[in-house]
Amino acid sequence: MQLLLSHLDSPLGDMLLVTDAQHVIHALDFADHRAHLRRGLREHYGEPQLIDAEAPAEIAEAMNHYFAGEFTALDGLRTATAGSTLQREVWTALRRIPAGTTTTYGKLAKQLGFDDPRAAIDIGAANAANPIAIVVPCHRVIASDGTLKGYAWGLKRKRWLLEHEKAIPSRAGEDPVK
Repeated sequence: MQLLLSHLDSPLGDMLLVTDAQHVIHALDFADHRAHLRRGLREHYGEPQLIDAEAPAEIAEAMNHYFAGEFTALDGLRTATAGSTLQREVWTALRRIPAGTTTTYGKLAKQLGFDDPRAAIDIGAANAANPIAIVVPCHRVIASDGTLKGYAWGLKRKRWLLEHEKAIPSRAGEDPVK
């Protein structure tokens, strides 16, 4: 499989974008998590051939608009994720969480039809395996007690994204990536 690898600038650091020739997003990761990106691509696609390319203009523009405060700019971006059935269901559900809001792992599990409270653990694991940062907004899922819990790209980035979307109160002055 041949995929295109591009770089995007963001307020949270350099990002690595993996798309196909039709500009469908397969992965979006932070450059300081390159091993995470490579591991996910291997797990889902074997050994894809990555070709350096310019970021597709519509994706770069949508990301710039998002970071400028136009949170719906990412809604029209196309994604393709390879994963288990549960992972794909969770990742699809994540895209339905509106910017400026959060949900909990337990509520997400119930929304997906699970009655067993322990299903929240499986939902959390699927959430953590999300290969597409920001566009598939796993950062909008928090613990039932309101704590942020984990985020594959670091809790400071998760907090920054939620503050940026005004889903939680801002803690101005903190460096988002340190």
